[in-house]
Amino acid sequence: MRVNSEVLLHAYAAGIFPMAESRDSAVFQWIEPRYRGIIPLDGFHISRSLRRHMLRVPHELRVDTAFTEVIDACADRDETWINPPIRQMYLDLHAEGHAHSIEIWQDGELAGGVYGVRLRAAFFGESMFSRRTNASKMALAYLVDRLRQGGFTLFDTQFLTSHLASLGAIEIPRSDYRRRLARALQREGIFNQPIPLPQEVIQRNSQRS
Repeated sequence: MRVNSEVLLHAYAAGIFPMAESRDSAVFQWIEPRYRGIIPLDGFHISRSLRRHMLRVPHELRVDTAFTEVIDACADRDETWINPPIRQMYLDLHAEGHAHSIEIWQDGELAGGVYGVRLRAAFFGESMFSRRTNASKMALAYLVDRLRQGGFTLFDTQFLTSHLASLGAIEIPRSDYRRRLARALQREGIFNQPIPLPQEVIQRNSQRS
């Protein structure tokens, strides 16, 4: 089963997203959690340890240079909801400018990243991966900074995990999520922006922790 990009974007606008039971599944289901994970863009914080890592460990931030590699790396685990139809749908969204990847490169190799869907002033984070220490956390920090600088108002993480909670993510009821989504869809966010220096991102997003 596969749907076109227009249908998929309408689904996101309605608060639902696709997930497959496994990579071997030929179909997927539409999901609308009763409780939704989000990262409040004014509540994200970069911990002291992550600040030190971003400043001390040489790395390069790239955007949308390896989208296919990012989604394949996210699916490269024992259990994944990214089956072939879902993979192709997001590749189509990326080709049309609706899906993006934030990538951390170290020593010329893709070390970690996150990808998701952009719709007006909402960003729907889909999955992230890390091949080196803190690479996914750095990618998330750069993504949050980009969303804040671009005027986005909603960063949807779908579900709340302990990893995301440590970075400031919270869980909200479906009704609250729908209200936030409706407000975000009334505005336009700007995703394409200059690549910032680590120091700039740290200064804008650091809090005591």
